[in-house]
Amino acid sequence: MPYRNLNTVPVYKKALSLCHTSRELASYFSYNKDLLQLYKSSSLRDIMANSILTDAILLPIQIEQAERSDCKHTKLHSIKFINTITRNILSYCNGLEHHGVKEKEYLNLLRTEITSFRKSYKNWRRSLR
Repeated sequence: MPYRNLNTVPVYKKALSLCHTSRELASYFSYNKDLLQLYKSSSLRDIMANSILTDAILLPIQIEQAERSDCKHTKLHSIKFINTITRNILSYCNGLEHHGVKEKEYLNLLRTEITSFRKSYKNWRRSLR
């Protein structure tokens, strides 16, 4: 079975956009500006920024895995994992807000991106079945 070009899959494009936004916000919110070193930080803000970034990076990977797999179990696992990831990112946004991030408009931007991603994700999920 030939594979679809992932660049034509709307949910994949949304996931890449979410990665880009997450990277920019993680850089902005973290005290440590070296994003590759965030995981070493003891700052709760850095840990949450790193978690947002890490989870956002997993989204396109999971979409690709589901798209490329012929195994129903693998597709179902990716679908469930994507749900968990998006919930986690929203929780990290709430955590940053409660941790004193003053620029709530940036957190709301990420929340809006997640909402947009979820709409596209629901359509894509239906197409897999």
